[in-house]
Amino acid sequence: MASTEAPAAANQQQAPALLLQDISCTFVSRDDPGQRYTAVANTTLSVAPGEFVSVVGPTGCGKSTLLNIAAGLLAPSLGVVECFGEPLNGINKRAGYMFQGEALLPWRSALDNVVAGLEFAGVERAQACERGRQWLMRVGLNGFEDRYPHQMSGGMRKRTMLAQTLIRDPDIILMDEPFSALDIQTRQLMENEVLELWMAKRKAVLFITHDLDEAIAMSDRVVVLSAGPGTHPIGEFVIDLPRPRDVAEVRMQPRFVELHGAIWSVLRDEVLKGYAQQKRA
Repeated sequence: MASTEAPAAANQQQAPALLLQDISCTFVSRDDPGQRYTAVANTTLSVAPGEFVSVVGPTGCGKSTLLNIAAGLLAPSLGVVECFGEPLNGINKRAGYMFQGEALLPWRSALDNVVAGLEFAGVERAQACERGRQWLMRVGLNGFEDRYPHQMSGGMRKRTMLAQTLIRDPDIILMDEPFSALDIQTRQLMENEVLELWMAKRKAVLFITHDLDEAIAMSDRVVVLSAGPGTHPIGEFVIDLPRPRDVAEVRMQPRFVELHGAIWSVLRDEVLKGYAQQKRA
């Protein structure tokens, strides 16, 4: 039986795997340089080594902006980003990023997509392919190495993207609503697969989702963001459900229901604000 000790507590003496300190991110309008939009304001967010943290918030509130800052794809206007205690300058080479949309190259087979990152990093082809086949087996795609994206189901493509993200053994895993386009059954299978892989190595995970059930079922901690503009954390909840978890079964536990009610009480008004803003746009 896996320990139920919170990873954050076990690693409290270590530097955070990821720290966004007093982050603000302001964009300038292309059409009117005098017009500015502050997507994220005065936000501090950390992920301990081995911790699984989910971020929830209204549509368009800036969740993906925070993830892009953590990946080094976007520099904040203000604030500091650190990776394992070191300032992050440029691309975060210790992070793997699983995008929300399709990120597979259509002219590459499943195996060639999975090993692309290794090949770009200079790993010899035979070695890369050996590791790629091992990862395809781990995500349940043994025998599908030669399939192209158009020949795979949505769930198979997501499994391929997961293998593509994890094959380089990143110390931090960034996930931007990776399962939002899947049907509920496939989604729950993928969620359990991610948890099983995460439990094996306990890497730091920053997971963005609109689905509160998904956030609670998978995470050690859930951070709630306000509606934009000027998005910032307005709530933080420790998820003290025992591990290992099955994402379908855990939803029936009384503690899950209690946590859902507590988080939704904070999130509900922000979702309504975000919806009203979209209607006015």
